[in-house]
Amino acid sequence: MTQLKAKVAIVTGAGQGIGAAVAAAYAEEGAKVAVVDLNREAAEKVALEIRGAGGDAIAVPCNVAQRAQVDAMVGEISSRYGRVDILVNNAGIIRPAMLTKMTEEQWDAVVNVHLKGSYNCLQAVAPGMMERKYGRIINVTSAAGLLGTIGQINYSAAKAGIVGLTMSAARELAKFGITVNAIAPGAATPMTEVIRTDERFKEKYLERIPMGRWAEPAEIAPAFVFFASPGASYVTGQILAADGGMTIR
Repeated sequence: MTQLKAKVAIVTGAGQGIGAAVAAAYAEEGAKVAVVDLNREAAEKVALEIRGAGGDAIAVPCNVAQRAQVDAMVGEISSRYGRVDILVNNAGIIRPAMLTKMTEEQWDAVVNVHLKGSYNCLQAVAPGMMERKYGRIINVTSAAGLLGTIGQINYSAAKAGIVGLTMSAARELAKFGITVNAIAPGAATPMTEVIRTDERFKEKYLERIPMGRWAEPAEIAPAFVFFASPGASYVTGQILAADGGMTIR
């Protein structure tokens, strides 16, 4: 299990759910992992679990919507490990509301974390990757960003923006040996808890998944390992839907 041996990875939103599973999977593959999350305690818990399993991980608290915090986070990790090889832009929040009831604060909060946060982190790590002619960037989009959804127009717009961010960055950075891809996962996480458990939504959403169930975060993590691995060295600008078939067209 050494596909990522000695690589240095940042995983944002890694205090729980898919981010935590990806951080653990990267560590298992030999990477040195920075567990980045707004919740310091959650990040430290995940990092401690990784170290307990024999991996190399540190916890770094950061609000990815704040550029100064992102620069400080990348600087701390670069000082500790010497560089950043892999970035996973996974941090996210939800503030659901129907279109006519959504507030400006709800819109800004979600777009700032998902879209601006991904941009902040990507721009912060890109110069070092460009200098070394190597980098793997994996963004997280969603079926909501590919197909739209009801009651979360802020989330859908942000996730659709991440698709454009991915494509544009992939074109710009390819000549520097940097790949940029995105994954649209569908997993049982705290962010999907409402639609998975609320009687008003759960059956409707399950009907949209041909496999008839939500994935566990650990089932999604191998897709992130692939995009970061040598096996994906010639893959860039791609959107991989790991969603049980929800986005089949």
